[in-house]
Amino acid sequence: MTLTALVVAIVVVQRLSELMLANRNYRWAMRHGGREHGAGHYWLFVVLHSLWLVCMVVESLLLQPPVPTWWPLGLVLIMAAQVLRYWAITSLGRYWNTRIIVYDQMTRVQSGPYRYLRHPNYVAVVLEIAVIPMLVGAWYTALLFTIANGALLLCIRIPAEERVLKNLGESENFATVRQRND
Repeated sequence: MTLTALVVAIVVVQRLSELMLANRNYRWAMRHGGREHGAGHYWLFVVLHSLWLVCMVVESLLLQPPVPTWWPLGLVLIMAAQVLRYWAITSLGRYWNTRIIVYDQMTRVQSGPYRYLRHPNYVAVVLEIAVIPMLVGAWYTALLFTIANGALLLCIRIPAEERVLKNLGESENFATVRQRND
């Protein structure tokens, strides 16, 4: 098995398991009064992540690059991204999702990595999208998808989340629950 095949297999298993968790959390959220926001742009991220994997494989197969000499640093960065991602997922518990879901009496999570970063899961994904292709020599994929992911996050996804959080912060229910929890 080549390095690229191994890396892609690990990423696919990870992403599919996260999607299963997200779908379970989504169903729970909808049964408990959750409302989805930003559903119209969700498909863009599905396409981005799918094409990222395909392009990484194709580029690696076409160029057949050697394993970079700096692979230990890349592995450390990827492992750090995984720790950050699963810390974020654990901190959010049932509220973690790949979609933007809100509840009437929702509070902003400020524990775990959210104490230090506003969007820790996105930091982890940015690291992965940049570093994983570079480890298998897919430099063009790393560059192209890092830019595309950054544009989608900065121009679409994060502003959508921030609008929802701002609206929650302005609602009476959110303020009341936040006060009770302080």
